[in-house]
Amino acid sequence: MNLEEFKQALTNAQISLTSLPTPLKALYHDKIGNWDAAHEILEHAIDKNSAWVHAYLHRKEGDINNARYWYRRSGKPEFQGELDEECEHITTQLLLNIKRVI
Repeated sequence: MNLEEFKQALTNAQISLTSLPTPLKALYHDKIGNWDAAHEILEHAIDKNSAWVHAYLHRKEGDINNARYWYRRSGKPEFQGELDEECEHITTQLLLNIKRVI
């Protein structure tokens, strides 16, 4: 699945959430306007990609100090662009990771 297919699936509610890795599940919930569900999904996740999405979510809510903590945990630099750009960048990278595994 590429970024455009992911966006289309979001629009048409055609994604099976059980098939998505945790970070993409969280991004899905964020993109449909459910920040709380996205955050709850990541609450106990310990992998670096989940930490990366967790950082984005806290940046989105305006909690920059907490976001910085999660960027450090993810090993990723703090994003300097717009939130939509960051979400798209993270989603693209996570989808590429899925392709490499398959």
